[in-house]
Order: sequence, then C-alpha cells, then structure tokens
Amino acid sequence: MAEAGRRPAETVRVVSSIAEIGRAAWDRVANPGWTSDRPLAASDDHDRLPYNPFLSFDFLDCLEQSGCVQAGTGWTPRHLALEDGGVVAAMPLYLKSDSMGEYVFDHGWADAYQRAGGRYYPKLQASVPFTPATGRRLLTVGGDRAAEHQRALAGAATELATRERLSSVHVTFMLPEERELCSQLGYLKRTDLQFHFQNAGYRDFDDFLDSLSSRKRKALRRERRGALSGLSIDLLTGSDLNEAAWDAFFGFYMDTGGRKWGRPYLNRRFFDMIGERMPDRILLALARNGERYVAGALNFIGSDTLHGRYWGANEYHPFLHFELCYYQAIDWAIDHGLDRVEAGAQGEHKLARGYAATPTFSAHWIADPGFRNAVEQYLTSERKQAAMAVELHSRHTPFKRVD
Repeated sequence: MAEAGRRPAETVRVVSSIAEIGRAAWDRVANPGWTSDRPLAASDDHDRLPYNPFLSFDFLDCLEQSGCVQAGTGWTPRHLALEDGGVVAAMPLYLKSDSMGEYVFDHGWADAYQRAGGRYYPKLQASVPFTPATGRRLLTVGGDRAAEHQRALAGAATELATRERLSSVHVTFMLPEERELCSQLGYLKRTDLQFHFQNAGYRDFDDFLDSLSSRKRKALRRERRGALSGLSIDLLTGSDLNEAAWDAFFGFYMDTGGRKWGRPYLNRRFFDMIGERMPDRILLALARNGERYVAGALNFIGSDTLHGRYWGANEYHPFLHFELCYYQAIDWAIDHGLDRVEAGAQGEHKLARGYAATPTFSAHWIADPGFRNAVEQYLTSERKQAAMAVELHSRHTPFKRVD
C-alpha cells in the first residue's frame, strides 16, 4: 500500500485471513500483556489495557474457521497489519456486501445513496462481526508511538477504500479517543447508546438491591422469584462446558435467531470451537426444569466486563429472560469483581433493572463529497438526540435519589 504518513520502514499489509497474521502477533496488539491461559483476575492488571475476548485471535479465528465469516457471508476479511520488523499495529477489517450483523444501522444511507445513482456496497467495516460490544479497533501495543500507529491504520483503511473505489469505511463500537483521532483524518462522528450495568463496588446482589428505590427493589425481587419458580440455574464455564450444554444452547440460539433475523449468523461449529479454544472466557447460564434445559444465555468474560451475547428458550417462564440475561450476569459480575456488564444492543427495559444509558461511538469515512455532506448533517442532529436521550434516561433510573 502507499506509504503516505508512515515511516519508510513501515508497511501496511492487507490479509484475507487473521491466520496470516498469526496468534502471537495478533494478540500482542489486540490484548497486550494477556495470554490465552493467563488468569483474568491478577493483582498487577491495573496499568494494563483490559482484556477483550472479542478482539482475541481465538474468537476472530473461530468466526473465520467455522465459516461464519468468509466470502459469501457478507463479511470478507481484509484485516490490516502495520509492520515494522514485525506487526506493531492491526485493524480488524472486513469487506461488507450488506449491512447485516453490524448493529450501527446505515440501511437508510445505503438506500439514499443508491437511489441517487451511487453504489454503496461493498464498503469496509472495522468491527467484530455480529458483536455490538465496545472495544479498541486501532490495535497497538501502546507506547510513545501508539497514536502514530493508530493514525497509520485509520489512514490505510481510507487508502484501501479509495484504491478499490469503495463508498465508505465504518469503524463501529470504538473507544471515544479512537473516534477523535479518526475525526482528524476526515471521518465523521456518530453516537448511539446502550444500557450497561456499572458495579459501584457492591458486596453482593443484595447490596446492589439496597441501592434501588423501595418500589424497584420489590419489583426485582418479585421478578427473580417468579423466574426461578420450579427452575434451577446452572452456571457453566471452563471444563463444565460439555457437549450436552452446547447442544441445548445451540437449539435456543437457532430458535431466537430464526425469529429475530430470519437466518442466524453463527453455526454449531463456531460454538464447538470457542468451547474448545476459550472455555475460561465463557459463562453459559442455563435454566433447568428438572433434568431438561429450557433456556440459556451466553456471556463472554473480559478482565473488567462481562459481555452478554445470546439468549433463547423453548419454554415460556415469566421473567426468565430478565433472570438469565440481566440478574445472573449482575450477580456473577459482582461476585467476581468485574466493573460492568454489557448486555448487548438496544433495550430500554434494561433501565428499570439497574442498567444505565451509556453512549457508544463510531466513525465513518465517506468517499463522495456530496453524500458525505448529507451524512454529516444527519449525524450532527443524531448526536444531539443521543445526548438528550442519555440525559433523559439518567433522570429515570431505579436507584435511590441522592439529595
């Protein structure tokens, strides 16, 4: 690729598989200081970047090796590796032929551009497929040249789009400081929101409940009693993740995915692979009616965050969705000293259950100047609306008022 903005010794390589970069090189920039077998709770972790399971080589490689991410799925890997005697920075990047599985919706942009005679697809997407979880997207080992390397990656993505005559580059669920850096290179800023649980140093779940208003505290206790009536909960991680548990969960996932999206994104092989390669980074909550599993929720474990991802059930039980996806996650995160729970995209109903409105960030580079101006006007208005929504939700939390 062109060398503009980079030192003479640095080159950017575009690869069609994360395996071309390799586990050691990728994880060195994706999760600096962490290894696949290192315990997540360690006393020397305070000055280190948090471990993010979705950025790990294992997670991204399982998506590719299982066939969930490849040409023909809408996600063709075009990862960037910045090299200077070895990989010093990288970007998870995909050539997208649609806007499915992204959770930062631009279908309206695509429709408008195509009605005006443009070609919106393919585009470039820097994200983790099917995963609306915030994390770094401009991956470096840190140090004095970190910002320089991040600028080189963001610039290389637009160079690739220009050379291949693509409409746009989209970097989604990124860190706010990364977005500011991208904006200096001509990317447009977008803000959305999710609902996250923030652990305020609670001793246990009852301590969390005591922070709520009396009415909300009673409502949550009533929901938990109703959900658990006649059911038992199994929390599985590590070697407890057996084939029977995965079989049951995959059935729940397929049912929910088929109803929500028409075609679930992930196949059975993917779940087998992550169960084999990153079992200690997984928490599977299964509800059991006697000897039968009837519902399940899949979570991924970071060093400071529990990430809720997929849920499903084959029996209806009142409040069971809230119990498995929200309350069990909060309980486990508090017990294991995690700072937060991210329970996926959307869902204002999470607010009443102790989750707070939290902004999410993305950056978008648009090649066509006229289209860029139209998108910029839209995003200016959208950012104001997002800020107002966060402020409004902050005034309607279930927590006790502090005068």
